[in-house]
Amino acid sequence: MNEPLLTAVDLQAYIDSCGITARLIDDVGHTPTVPAAAAALGVEPDQIVKTLLFLLDLRRSAEDEPQPLVVISNGESRVDKKLLAQRYSVGAKRVKLAPPEIVLRLLGYAAGGVPPFGHRSDIPVIVDASLLRLRQQYGGRIYAGGGDDRTMMELTVDELLRVVRPEIVAVSEAEQTP
Repeated sequence: MNEPLLTAVDLQAYIDSCGITARLIDDVGHTPTVPAAAAALGVEPDQIVKTLLFLLDLRRSAEDEPQPLVVISNGESRVDKKLLAQRYSVGAKRVKLAPPEIVLRLLGYAAGGVPPFGHRSDIPVIVDASLLRLRQQYGGRIYAGGGDDRTMMELTVDELLRVVRPEIVAVSEAEQTP
């Protein structure tokens, strides 16, 4: 039996029960890209963050499953799989972006609306170091997935870090440019 999809209502309940300072913004419209989300919200594109699920092949035997890893990064930056591979001492071919059905099964939300927390499974989280710069810009205010493709969440970088307690690693291509 498949577990039901989590929704923005479930996310709001999680926010309330955990005392998280965040606000869901409903009906932002169709926002398939970072620039579209920024335009719909009237904010800068670098204030949009994305929550991605990667699968790391750390298997020591054929029976082992790939290790899931949540990566939260600036929506304008591309996560560099080579940097993730270096962090976990594996080859870059052993790091893959999870397909939508795995995202749904492990996180509970459909790709495109995944929030940075409130997931179905407890999975390690990395926050890209580039997000730390946003603490000093825009009052630290960022916008993340709000549980579906038409809802966004407003919160601060500091609140994100407090809630997810991530490892902070430079994993975006933007962090590697001089």
